Amino acid sequence: MRRWNGWGDDAIDFALNEDMLGFLRARVGESKPPADATLAEACRTVLPSRLAPHKAIDATPEVRLRHAFGQSLPDWLRLRYGRIVSVPDGVAFPESSGQVRELLDYARRIDAVVIPYGGGTSVVGHLTAPENGKAVITVDLSRLSNLIDFDPQAQLATFGAGIAGPDLEAQLRARGYTLGHFPQSFEYSTLGGWIVTRSSGQQSLRYGRIEQLFAGGRLETPTGTLAIPTFPASAAGTDLREIVLGSEGRMGILTEATVRITSLPQREAFHAAFFPHWAEAEDAVRSIAQAKLPLSMLRLSNPVETQTTLAMAGHNRMIGLLQAYLRMRGCGEQKCMLLLGASGDTASVAHALNQALRIAGDHRGVHAGAAIGEKWKQNRFRNVYLRNVLWQRGYAVDTVETAVDWPRVRGMMQSVEQAARDALSAFGERVHAYTHLSHMYAQGASVYTTFAYRLAGRYDEDLARWKAMKGAVCTAIVANGGTISHQHGVGVDHAPYLQAEKGALGIGAIRELCRHFDPTGMMNPGKLLPTA
Repeated sequence: MRRWNGWGDDAIDFALNEDMLGFLRARVGESKPPADATLAEACRTVLPSRLAPHKAIDATPEVRLRHAFGQSLPDWLRLRYGRIVSVPDGVAFPESSGQVRELLDYARRIDAVVIPYGGGTSVVGHLTAPENGKAVITVDLSRLSNLIDFDPQAQLATFGAGIAGPDLEAQLRARGYTLGHFPQSFEYSTLGGWIVTRSSGQQSLRYGRIEQLFAGGRLETPTGTLAIPTFPASAAGTDLREIVLGSEGRMGILTEATVRITSLPQREAFHAAFFPHWAEAEDAVRSIAQAKLPLSMLRLSNPVETQTTLAMAGHNRMIGLLQAYLRMRGCGEQKCMLLLGASGDTASVAHALNQALRIAGDHRGVHAGAAIGEKWKQNRFRNVYLRNVLWQRGYAVDTVETAVDWPRVRGMMQSVEQAARDALSAFGERVHAYTHLSHMYAQGASVYTTFAYRLAGRYDEDLARWKAMKGAVCTAIVANGGTISHQHGVGVDHAPYLQAEKGALGIGAIRELCRHFDPTGMMNPGKLLPTA
């Protein structure tokens, strides 16, 4: 069953070896697990619904609670400590675009707020119910999950926007195709969620980000239905897909989406290489990205993340042998690990890997074979479960991500990590911060940083620590010329920093678009745009 106050299935645990726990303790200190509220205790704090009984809306406390939060650290703090302030007044489960239309019309009549709900995996506060005195209806799209149309000749497939990643891929795989969109949240996030937050999958180097995959769809808005037809390309003015992409529920609810699909690859392979220092590693991945080889993935870990990954791996004897071999090849304490993958026919996969490893070798890269890469592939949707087990040991884990042009990558990485250290040092705390480049482009890269630090065990103090750290790292991102979000969206947490990227004129244009489709502001207020 889905965890109500953490990540994923409650039957799945991350196996945390004692060496890894000792590794973390040495860097941030001993910690004690906080006392978690129970589900029953949290449900008792849910206030009565302000909605009149409605046959399409579930107003029971547990259903409302389970739809009130995503996966951001503030969401976890509220759930774990039982600080349930604001939840939706009811949850609807429509089964068609027509039923979504009826719900929007009903919400407009009673002057209620509407929050779309996909997989509940947001890490930036997309699901937070506003405290503005109005009733709140959350629209759970999980029943809009069918395959509506499949066109192998055009390589297009249309799905209900509430379909989750595994179900989408299963339906395509049965027909010999894939979408190829694999964010870390893949097991629970939805097609509609990917589109309205401009998601990026781990193998986007081959398949493209969601904006390349989204071909058309249907958006139900308070003022009517926006139908976006599919074209291979068009010069007919503004691309209406761009209005939906990144809209975060502010303009309406995406109910159907047509996506561009690809034949299943004949072969996939994931390999690892190590570099003595960051400078050689960054030069190598930039050269590989700019060579535009037909790879599906490049992921480069800095020295601290490399050390952390190897500490987490277990298999001490095997890792020890690897470390000894790498030292012989000049990769010591400052080594950086590169994971690279290729997908396609057998010949193109071999060519892409050989060319990429040749470039890596030109920059003193040491090929370490396929074992580490295949292990990463096996666990790539499981590593997020580490958040659960570390919480149980008294540690918080959070992330930020951005993207910058190549000349700014190293400075961004260093500034974000230092900003977190400085912010938590004000509380007398240390943070274990580490970074990888998660997506590579000819122009630049995504910089993705993880933070692990001790919990205080008290809600107010833990929230204060997070706010200080989040504010500091977001400020560092803006100061170093990065986007406030490469793949997580804006939500509530990033909204204050959006104007630095879009400018006042750009923010005004987005506001006018929202007002056009949603004149009364009923759709997911408080998200995406900074408070006016």
